[in-house]
Amino acid sequence: MTRTYAFTVDGGRVRLDRFLGEALREQDVSREKVKRAIRDGGCLVDGAVCTDVSAKVGAGQSIELRMEAEPTSVQPEEGELEILYQDAWLAVLNKPAGMTVHPAPSCPDGTLVHRLVARFPSLRAQEGFRPGIVHRLDKDTSGLICVALTEEARMRLSEAFAAREIRKEYLALVQGVPAPAGTVDAPLGRHPTVKVKVAVAKNGKEARSEWRVLHKGQGYSLLEVRIFTGRTHQIRVHMAHIGHPLWGDKLYGRGGQVLTPPVPGVLLKHDPAPRQMLHAWHLSFIHPFTGEKMAFTCPPPEDFVQTALTLERHMRRVVVTGVAGSGKSLFMRMLAEEGVPTWSADAAVIRLYEPGREAWQALRLRYGERFIPDDRSPVDRKALAAALLPSAESGVDVHELENLLHPLVLDDLERFWSGQEEAGRGYAVAEVPLWFESGWSRKLCGERRPYVVGISCEQGERCRRLLEVRGWSDTLMARMDGLQWTQERKLAGCDQVIANSGTEGALRDKARTFVREMEHWDAESRAAFLGQWEHLVNEPCPEAG
Repeated sequence: MTRTYAFTVDGGRVRLDRFLGEALREQDVSREKVKRAIRDGGCLVDGAVCTDVSAKVGAGQSIELRMEAEPTSVQPEEGELEILYQDAWLAVLNKPAGMTVHPAPSCPDGTLVHRLVARFPSLRAQEGFRPGIVHRLDKDTSGLICVALTEEARMRLSEAFAAREIRKEYLALVQGVPAPAGTVDAPLGRHPTVKVKVAVAKNGKEARSEWRVLHKGQGYSLLEVRIFTGRTHQIRVHMAHIGHPLWGDKLYGRGGQVLTPPVPGVLLKHDPAPRQMLHAWHLSFIHPFTGEKMAFTCPPPEDFVQTALTLERHMRRVVVTGVAGSGKSLFMRMLAEEGVPTWSADAAVIRLYEPGREAWQALRLRYGERFIPDDRSPVDRKALAAALLPSAESGVDVHELENLLHPLVLDDLERFWSGQEEAGRGYAVAEVPLWFESGWSRKLCGERRPYVVGISCEQGERCRRLLEVRGWSDTLMARMDGLQWTQERKLAGCDQVIANSGTEGALRDKARTFVREMEHWDAESRAAFLGQWEHLVNEPCPEAG
């Protein structure tokens, strides 16, 4: 079979064999074969035969090359293929992530082409290692790929791709949140130092991509990306170039590094994506033989969905607060017994007051031996508590002391919540008696505002507990109550109030009910996102044009 290729030179002057070698690289035609065809009289330059492989050609000249096609040497391999459409001329498939499209020295078998040759024996008549392939997807990119089943179909589809008559759109999960829409018009070429990489290069080949944000979360976005050129790694390089690399892209992404600029509330130390999150979503074109408008949509695979869910699924941060004697610590202990991750501000303070810890160092530096007798002693908590009481004789600025200690405890709380979120927890609960008084409720009032639960208790029962359990006198109760908001004021700022004036058994039942409510919330949040996701990724494909 004789194949004919036609080109118009669009650059500066270059050797004939070099120009044809570059032009036919995607067709698996070696430069030596090109030279042989030229010497055999198969090349026309501006209509005249040229047998000089080193002849110089320049912009505007037309070149035609005829050569004999040799059957492909690719051996058929059985394997699953998800064929979405086929006729006598072409097929459209959904390529799974992890499958290389065509053979290469680093991947001599097990490719999509090997399976195609087994499924469509007519492909063996096409030459080279890429029979039927008119465009490619990276190994770890999933989605739609069009295959030419005849040599004539391959020629026509290749021309349509070269003329940018085929519309290709991808789904991409990228780091951060770019502008709602935009264009990257940046030429691409070989990376100057890393052989396997592509880079934005001043003298590279034209490359243009457009994106549209379909969904934005905290630390990630789901984009629709349309490419107008088909350069190697184009979307991956372009997205990294504008500061929003694909999640899971080990070559061009930042892996698990903290985002720059960092996104509040997002601390993903490990990239949750098993591969670069790129999926060939829409493909539309005019059928090269029938003239029919063809349009295909392919929703992304499960790993894409699960990565999006992991990025979207923010743990619910819960705060339990209340006045002294309300039973909040008992409630927290019951939650811990149910397997709920818990944190206590009082326990954190004790840790931070140990010799050498952050609060210990801050107090030692600011107040010397006032609260820490020597370098080996922990903080004298009684002396510190006395200094925090309203007293003209204390000699300590209470606000200064609180401003010194509260940020350290808040930082410990943030580490707890971030660690539980990274571990995949649906919710985690922190006991903070002075949640409102500390001002933390105002500092954390954005999208990640915690869900605040107040534990209430009737005044008579609360006083009885404080007297029997802690031995507090009426005078001490009054002094301690004077350091914080009243119970009514605290509860007014809570999202939920749990009454605890009854028995311990009754409170345990309420703790178990609360756990079920939190688990139900987690399941509902997951279902809501998946419903929204399904709507987004099943959008109809734009018509071919």
